[in-house]
Amino acid sequence: MKETAIQLYDNFNMRKLLINFPNQIEQAVEIGNKINFNLKKSNVKNIVITGLGGSAIGGDLLRSYLSDELTIPLLVNRNYNVPEFVDKNSLVIVSSYSGNTEETISAHIDAQKRKAQIVCITSGGETEKIAKKYKNYIIKIPKGYPPRAALGFSFFPILILMYKLDFVKNKKNEIKETISLLKKKVKSYQNLNADKNPALQLAQKFFNRLPIIYSSSEHLDSVNLRWRGQLSENSKVLAFGNILPEMNHNELVGWKVLKSLMANMLVVFLKDKNDHRRVKIRMKITEGIVKEYAADILNVESEGNSLLARMFSLIYLGDWASYYLAIINGIDPTPVKVIDYLKNELAKV
Repeated sequence: MKETAIQLYDNFNMRKLLINFPNQIEQAVEIGNKINFNLKKSNVKNIVITGLGGSAIGGDLLRSYLSDELTIPLLVNRNYNVPEFVDKNSLVIVSSYSGNTEETISAHIDAQKRKAQIVCITSGGETEKIAKKYKNYIIKIPKGYPPRAALGFSFFPILILMYKLDFVKNKKNEIKETISLLKKKVKSYQNLNADKNPALQLAQKFFNRLPIIYSSSEHLDSVNLRWRGQLSENSKVLAFGNILPEMNHNELVGWKVLKSLMANMLVVFLKDKNDHRRVKIRMKITEGIVKEYAADILNVESEGNSLLARMFSLIYLGDWASYYLAIINGIDPTPVKVIDYLKNELAKV
């Protein structure tokens, strides 16, 4: 890839945000370390993180990452209302990067009516105004990012809140490893020589293909979702996927009739060393079935020691690959004009 292509299409400098992502995590950790909320942890029977899009994926990742450790339910809510079970014994985390997401504002007000304990994580907007009105706790994060590029801010302060409230063990060592690993990865991911850049190689393989992302349901389900979201928002392509073992009980049968369409699909298996041993076997068998129909099959392994580092190793690779695919597609990765249009139309009603 040539630098001229980057300069031609990356008008809002998404590349800079990707290069600086490890530093963003460090900044987010500083924000998290300053949290000092007088929450009544003993009263919390469940946790609900409410948000949409780039503001919700941090909640998804938190749920996946802490699924083996949290002893109370954690649910990610993407609706105008919070679930019916939310009450004074609920901790509701309102996540809206802009602070102006209408569904999240509505859910915030609903949670307030139900007398939940509320923490807001936002850069400002209506969410901050409502939080101040009702004296909710606020985690203030910096403005100026596309929400999907602010993942460090939407994830790490909440993770730190979780261990400050003693819901989970301290994660300082895992966070340190994650930052160190990503700083190493950025050196190869910004290299425009495809032979030395796995993310660019991946983007080249995605070109003119329909990505299908498969992973286990244990910890990589949210990473899977992140890949699909980034391919859609950055690369402006449709991307689909599913999780194992569930897809072995339904979707797998669909790999049969639409041969001409499937011949243009590129299947990616996201893998982790701690995937369930039976899921590993399922993936191998599934790969053998779908390779008869798909254009190609790719296996992508997580890297790192801790689960946190391994999850973010895959996230960072997917973010960079979706960025390069946008450039290859001849399109700016940053604008999401159709979403802006939708919001403007909704505002008229």
